[in-house]
Amino acid sequence: MPTRGKKIGVAGLTILSALTLSACATEDYVDKHIAVVNDRVNALEARVGQVESAAQAAGAAAQAAGAAAANANQRLDALTPRVDAIEQRLAKKPARN
Repeated sequence: MPTRGKKIGVAGLTILSALTLSACATEDYVDKHIAVVNDRVNALEARVGQVESAAQAAGAAAQAAGAAAANANQRLDALTPRVDAIEQRLAKKPARN
């Protein structure tokens, strides 16, 4: 019987060792996978920077367009009384035949 107990003990130790070693990752393996993830993160950060720059440029263009529209509205508001006065004068003049 002691032989059978030894065999079971050795088999158990072998199984335990196999399970323990299969779960270990080497430092090189981890470094390679971390490098891949870091490359992806760096690429995403670069893309986010490009998108942020584009968004800022679009915001600046929108502000410029808003300022131009406000200026055009002010000019239109200044011209409206003059147009109204011209229309009134034309309405008062007798029609020429």
